[in-house]
Amino acid sequence: MLSSLRYRLKRLFTHIWVPIGAYAVLGLVAAVVAVGLRGFIPASWAFNIGADAIDGLLNILASSMLAVTTFSLSIMLAAFAAASSTATPRAFQLLKADRTAQQVLASFIGAFIFSLVGIISLKIGIYGEGGRVILFAATILVLILIVFNLVRWIGHLTDFGRLGDTMARVEAAAADAMSRRLDTPWLGANPMHGAHPPASAVPVKAGVVGHIQFINLDNLNALATEAECNIYIAVTPGTFVYRGSDLAHILNGPVGEDFETLLDQISGCFDIGMNRSFDQDPRFGMITLSEIASRALSPAVNDPGTAIDVIRRMTRVLSLWQDKSEADVIYPRLFVHGLDSEDMLRDAFSAMSRDGAALYEMHIALQSALLALVQLDHRIFAAGALGESRRAMIYARDAMIYGYDVERLQRIADRIADMVEVPAADSLVTRT
Repeated sequence: MLSSLRYRLKRLFTHIWVPIGAYAVLGLVAAVVAVGLRGFIPASWAFNIGADAIDGLLNILASSMLAVTTFSLSIMLAAFAAASSTATPRAFQLLKADRTAQQVLASFIGAFIFSLVGIISLKIGIYGEGGRVILFAATILVLILIVFNLVRWIGHLTDFGRLGDTMARVEAAAADAMSRRLDTPWLGANPMHGAHPPASAVPVKAGVVGHIQFINLDNLNALATEAECNIYIAVTPGTFVYRGSDLAHILNGPVGEDFETLLDQISGCFDIGMNRSFDQDPRFGMITLSEIASRALSPAVNDPGTAIDVIRRMTRVLSLWQDKSEADVIYPRLFVHGLDSEDMLRDAFSAMSRDGAALYEMHIALQSALLALVQLDHRIFAAGALGESRRAMIYARDAMIYGYDVERLQRIADRIADMVEVPAADSLVTRT
């Protein structure tokens, strides 16, 4: 669970201009500090360091950094395009937020600005002998940093934007979101039992169209405590809403204008945008992995190996899921639904079972993964795994030519069904 401040900072640092701006400021400060400290450097230290020597170094640094930055940007754009075409456009935001790429580009631009400031300052003669010593030392440090980042960048480019690298990034994002969500399955609120809130609760409507990107639970609980009401949250991160959709329901609280004000304040606690975010939304990670598999299974690509790799990655992410029967209530005034394993498994596997209907090797991996999940935790995955197993078998029977392949798949599907044969009250428990 992310606090509002952490969420804002995390989103801020996904923008490449943030580290670039930070490095640029550091480059500017480094050049200016040399002026401020020039009086503390003994004149004897500076007799061998002429302005022309430093000026030459700074000119080389400035011209090379401009070229390297331009080249690196072209490489990044090519990697973005490759990831969008070979994997899925939804992975673009993960590549764009790559820390190594941001830091390397930022260091290049920071060194470029440092060089420009140093050259201008030398030309107008504000450094003096002591300032030249500090500027020379700073230039050497910048050169060392650039060489280190160039080597780091070359190594990073060997995988950046490749299909395997993109899948690993999506898996890591999905696993991170899943782990955070499972630490607080109900986001720190009370479990909301049943599909609907109390009948007397008043709905809070959405004013815009888009996906729920973030819910500010801290503010919601503070508002509910102040108004002495309970808030039943109707959506979770990733839910698509439109104008008039229910965001939450309020039980009790003030009346009159104060209540209208409360409705507006509660509505403002939901961040809504057209792009889904990986941060609080583990289902989005599974959907993105599923899109990579579907593209690989298309007739134009015909790469079932990638789809099998995706199935195994999904299984690894889903295996993080453990049943948690008791809620750690941080927000006593809030109620929210937990994750639903049937929805999660549908997001993960339904598209693959359709797009790879005729591929035995993909289906055997899919049925085996579903069996493994049921064996891992029957209480969580039973109903969802049974539904996806049956769906996959329907597609396989319609598309596969050899009956022997279908029979082998059916034997695994039967094992799943046999393990799920429990009393209905237990088999339907899929929420954590």
